[in-house]
Amino acid sequence: MAIEIPKHARQQVIASIERYFLEHMDERIGNVAAGGLLGFFLEEIGPLVYNQAVAEVQERVQQRVAEIDIEVHEDEFAYWPKYDKRKGRT
Repeated sequence: MAIEIPKHARQQVIASIERYFLEHMDERIGNVAAGGLLGFFLEEIGPLVYNQAVAEVQERVQQRVAEIDIEVHEDEFAYWPKYDKRKGRT
């Protein structure tokens, strides 16, 4: 599955790459080259980050599912104990 980013975000990332090169590499990188570098990172490294994020979400969802019984648990056969308690019976 190819990782796509919206056009507006892509433009921002390309501008960020251009600035990074200017500030940290002391050289300019053109818009086309920055776009190519972004494409490379998305294809080469993007799936690694994506898969890790999916694994973390799966773990969190599994934890939440494991806790559902605690959140929605209802005691069985609770009518008579409540009835007796209201009537002052033990």
